[in-house]
Amino acid sequence: MTSNHLIPRIPRCPGAVHPIAVAIALVLAGAGAQAQEAATAAPDGLKLEAVVVTGSSSAKSKMKSSVAISTIESEGVTAVTAASATDVLRAVPGIRAEASGGESNANVAVRGIPVSAGGARYIQFQEDGLPILQFGDIAFATPDTWMRADAGFERLEVVRGGSAALLATGAPGGIINFITKTGLEQGGSIQLTKGLDFEQTRVDIGYGGRLAPKTRFFVGGFYRTGDGGRKGADGTENGGQIRANVTFELEGKSFVRFSVKHLDDHTPTFMPTPVKYVNGSIQEIPGLDPRRTAFYNAGWPLDNTLTATNGRATSNIRDGLVAKSDAFGAEVDLDAGGGFRLQDKFSWSKNSGRFIGIFPGDDVAAAPAGTTIATGADAGKAYTGNKFTAVVFNTQVDNVGLMANDLKFSRDFDLGGGSRLSAVAGLYTSVQKLDLTWNFNQYSLSADENGARLLNVPGVINGAPGFGGCCSNTQDSKYTTDAPYLVLNLESGALSADIGVRRDNQKASGAYYQSNAGLSYDLSKPNVIDYDFGRTSYSLGGNYALSNDLSVFARYSDGAAYNADRITFFNSPDLVNGRSPTIPTNKVKQAEVGVKLRGHGMSLFATLFHAKTDEVNVDVTTTPIVAKANSYRSNGLELEGSAQVGIFSVLGGLTYTSAKQADGRAPKRQAKVVYQLTPTANIGDALTLGLGIVGTTKSRDDGPAGPLTITLPAYTVVNAFASYALTPRATLTLAANNLLNELAYTESNDGRGAARAYTGRTVKASLRYSF
Repeated sequence: MTSNHLIPRIPRCPGAVHPIAVAIALVLAGAGAQAQEAATAAPDGLKLEAVVVTGSSSAKSKMKSSVAISTIESEGVTAVTAASATDVLRAVPGIRAEASGGESNANVAVRGIPVSAGGARYIQFQEDGLPILQFGDIAFATPDTWMRADAGFERLEVVRGGSAALLATGAPGGIINFITKTGLEQGGSIQLTKGLDFEQTRVDIGYGGRLAPKTRFFVGGFYRTGDGGRKGADGTENGGQIRANVTFELEGKSFVRFSVKHLDDHTPTFMPTPVKYVNGSIQEIPGLDPRRTAFYNAGWPLDNTLTATNGRATSNIRDGLVAKSDAFGAEVDLDAGGGFRLQDKFSWSKNSGRFIGIFPGDDVAAAPAGTTIATGADAGKAYTGNKFTAVVFNTQVDNVGLMANDLKFSRDFDLGGGSRLSAVAGLYTSVQKLDLTWNFNQYSLSADENGARLLNVPGVINGAPGFGGCCSNTQDSKYTTDAPYLVLNLESGALSADIGVRRDNQKASGAYYQSNAGLSYDLSKPNVIDYDFGRTSYSLGGNYALSNDLSVFARYSDGAAYNADRITFFNSPDLVNGRSPTIPTNKVKQAEVGVKLRGHGMSLFATLFHAKTDEVNVDVTTTPIVAKANSYRSNGLELEGSAQVGIFSVLGGLTYTSAKQADGRAPKRQAKVVYQLTPTANIGDALTLGLGIVGTTKSRDDGPAGPLTITLPAYTVVNAFASYALTPRATLTLAANNLLNELAYTESNDGRGAARAYTGRTVKASLRYSF
């Protein structure tokens, strides 16, 4: 334990209620309440009547949709005390968000579909209905890198499975759509946030409203500095975002909207920390707390790396993760005449930056004789403590810009007898740039949680290529997608049904190089990227209302996630140069059936699901790096419930997953149960208290002894907040992330003792003024 652990971990007493039991009790209580007649109208915590637009060809309420979908309003971010945009997802049932990498670089999965590598391969991150990146698992360039939740964030809509395979390219697992404010409500706010036990100062500001009777706008953003909750990353948070939109309202429901965004942000990337493995369990190394360790304040020199043209460049390791984006968007919704409606969404972005993460390249061991301190006031002095090799993952992201457009025509047909058929024909097009250069250089560091020092170790050259020079790679490529789709929606009495088909056509072009031991590229011999392929996806589903408060639904879908750099580096060049008769894709087939019910102040969304996944993957954190095919099967139950009694309300979720690989073993890092619980209490008109509880049962991950040889222990992370209205316009909030300082591991690594965990307790205060 370190001096940062101000609050001791509270042991569970015999007979204490476990959060899993509370979540199960919540949803069962919701089901049982349906047998009772509601005496008075009560709020619906799941907002089942809310109209959702994500993953749907036509706007429908949750109660009428044949998909599992969750919404989180902007106020809900406070309830879960989210530290980042991806951290918000930890409150969504069915989603497994390993948001332990800092502001971004999260691993996200859904319903037993695996986290097979970094990022979100099977899920599409969107802003206002269009993707941030076309691919969710680009190494060192995950979509959440260019996503920030700030004062412009209105709500989050998350679709799991279902129609996502039909209405988004490469997203069979689901869609995560961050929807921004558009000035529907006049007014704004300014909020100052200050870290109380860690370094952070942040300002969020936003304002929107009417410019004219038919014109509205919103503008807002944030700026902050800090250390991300770890002393070893002092000053590495620095940057912000501003975005704006203007909407011109036309006749009826028609409108035209334009939007812009500018992001320039620096944040630390928290990689795995050195640990020990003992009989398959993880043990901390004294002086290296995985909740607190960061090595950015070591006495780093500039990192000298190979460029794509065989030049040399230097970069500051303390830059961490750099995210820059300039984006423009346009949206139209028009009456096209003849009963037709035209809707079009367009976005263009230039996304760039740099990924610098510090990764343990070997196990911690005693420094050999002759080791000296390399930098700082003690440079040249003998060093006799523990050391390890730090491999700096340094990737220059020159351009992962995306142009995307989704055009669709729709028309309603009256079938008589109150029945209606809606036909939607659409064409999605995109051009994804992928221009990046990897470099992995190694350095010797002292094994210190805070204030690690650079060492000179006999026979070891600081700054030399790491892992034997395996990973100096560069790629300059372009991926073009054309995807026509057709959806038919039927509304007939209590029945709401849809069927649709999508044809994804993709063409890839460009070149990539892999270096000779990290020293140079043979520029005369490019590995050509030149292939095209197509695949058809489909989905069909139906929802039947047994009453106003009880619906059942079912859906089957067949979709795929497509590969970019995951099938270039470390594979045969013939795979992507046009000589291969087939291009590897990651296929997902899903079936689901569920029920939605509400009444007596409670509501419940329950879904049984089955998924079959076949994929090709390259994981750069394994030793040796290999490309391989995998197959998975998963079955499970997803529960989402809410209840309100007097001043108390609670939202809860639980996902049970039974998943197996082709060899019969569970996929790595797949826990049987993942749960969320958010109880709140509104005391009087001024005070609100709440908790955000997120937990998982144990799972298995890879280690030096082989696949699935390490146990990741079960954990329960408790967040908390208290909010007090000082005046009708001013609110003071105190929030704590990981209140009990839980040691929550999210991954281990084979080849060496290293594991990543959520950051320890951080407490912050916010003062918000609305105007």
